[in-house]
Amino acid sequence: MDSLNIEMPLVSQCAVHECTYNLNNNCHAKAITIGDGSHPGCDTFFSLDEHCKEQNRQAGVGACKVNDCIHNEDFECMARDINVGFSGNDINCLTFKAS
Repeated sequence: MDSLNIEMPLVSQCAVHECTYNLNNNCHAKAITIGDGSHPGCDTFFSLDEHCKEQNRQAGVGACKVNDCIHNEDFECMARDINVGFSGNDINCLTFKAS
């Protein structure tokens, strides 16, 4: 398989244990997408009884659709890393800061 190596901010912690990609507070998706245009939710979240098998991979932020975040530059996250967790009942990027 061909592969692509790119630099992107890491998901340094995820407190959403119900997510299929979460193992031990770490996200193991290849990359996540944040936002729906105005809300900084984790668009990659989904829940199954089974969690992902890949435990060595650490997720990065592939895209951010929340243009009014100070870390967003051309729909890419420029934060050093991010945390994902609950804000009320919503699963959000907790690093989000409105510009």
